[in-house]
Amino acid sequence: MVAGATLERNPVQHESDKRRQILDGARTVFLSAGFDGASMGEIARAAGVSKGTLYVYFDSKEALFEALTVQEKTSLAEALFTLDADDPDVPGVLTRLGTSFLTEMCRPEHVSLLRMVIGASEKFPRFGQVYYEAGPACGVERLSRYLDAQVQSGRLRIADTELAARQFLHLCQAGLLTRLLFGAGGSAHEADRRYQIDEAVRMFLAGYGPPR
Repeated sequence: MVAGATLERNPVQHESDKRRQILDGARTVFLSAGFDGASMGEIARAAGVSKGTLYVYFDSKEALFEALTVQEKTSLAEALFTLDADDPDVPGVLTRLGTSFLTEMCRPEHVSLLRMVIGASEKFPRFGQVYYEAGPACGVERLSRYLDAQVQSGRLRIADTELAARQFLHLCQAGLLTRLLFGAGGSAHEADRRYQIDEAVRMFLAGYGPPR
């Protein structure tokens, strides 16, 4: 390398950073204004880019919202559902997963995003499909793989692990997310979430645990 020369930034990394910058700005605008109230001009300003640059990366508000949804749900699924199939402590694994899962589901930002997806899906059905595949379906698939391993080891008795995975995640929510979506009853306290997860694990193992 010639003395005094500067390293040029990796163009791929630069593009990735710029895209992330735009998505961060879009998240701020969508959460504050909603899908219908957001505009590409506002998003460009929030992201600190020109509208021309914004359209280079996303040709419409719909494409931008879809990309943001995929990013949010994919990263969440990867963070929550990284499960060690060799971990024999099934109650512990389910309790930790349930606690993290319910905590994330109850975050105001998540509830707002879910409301937006539901509201926009009537006009843009693909939004709901993308949200489901990137989030709920991915989480169920990862949890069912963990349950498969526990069935093979004799720690659980489950005929349909995909159904069991969906059942467990619904037990964790047990109406709490629905209440938050409708804005009924205020936020969920930590003690309430802990109690709900403990009962979800207890019920799940009562139905699918090995014979005593």
